[in-house]
Amino acid sequence: MAYISIEQEFCADDYNGLVIGLAADLGNHDSGEHRHNKDQLLFSHHGCMVITLEGVKCVLPPMRAAWIPAGVLHNAQMNNVTHYRSLYFDQALQPQLSREMKIIDINPLMSALLERMAYWPFDKPNQEQLNTVNLLIEELNFATDSHLNLPLPHDIRLQQWLADINHPDFLAPSLAELSQLVGASQKTITRIFNKETGMPYQSWRQQWRLLAAIELLVQGQRISDISYRLNFANDSAFIYFFRQKTGFTPLNFMIELK
Repeated sequence: MAYISIEQEFCADDYNGLVIGLAADLGNHDSGEHRHNKDQLLFSHHGCMVITLEGVKCVLPPMRAAWIPAGVLHNAQMNNVTHYRSLYFDQALQPQLSREMKIIDINPLMSALLERMAYWPFDKPNQEQLNTVNLLIEELNFATDSHLNLPLPHDIRLQQWLADINHPDFLAPSLAELSQLVGASQKTITRIFNKETGMPYQSWRQQWRLLAAIELLVQGQRISDISYRLNFANDSAFIYFFRQKTGFTPLNFMIELK
């Protein structure tokens, strides 16, 4: 069966087949750092995942999918994740698939394909998979990148501060406050972020706020609490920021996910 419980061990590399599907209810779960020999596509209908890999943090809200190419070391932390779905693609398919990690939007056709394929028996013959697999690959190659990722600097002066980036109490402060926190000048911090993340610290901080806001919204927290937690001047400032970044108000964003 493709459906497993959280207690069951599973390694996609132990199975052959063009695509190996998996369905599970995982709740709160930390996968630990690991890698696969197969490309992976994963998403959930409910709950939020935070995926960290090779210097990038990604937030995966419901009904967005993460594409993780083979061999990439990654860790997935899950918060109230139910109806988890994951697909693993045989190495023979790699020339047809992206070699870059990304978070993508899922259209209704992709959602239906993922749901069906996640429940395929592990021994489903390749010939019976072929048409569906080719259709999904076509959809994947045209999928829109959601840009729900955050590149992480690796400069040693920032490592102690960044060590807790996935902790609920982590905060990205102002540039002046970060300068005092890590003992480096604002000019030095700006140079580090431009060089190692491709964006100035203020832009990086705004992207962190967006990902944090999505995590908190998916957890069901109130807009006023999120606004306060992320140091916005007021609720209106937070709603304006969120709409600028996503095209949705926080409330409409949550409606769109359902």
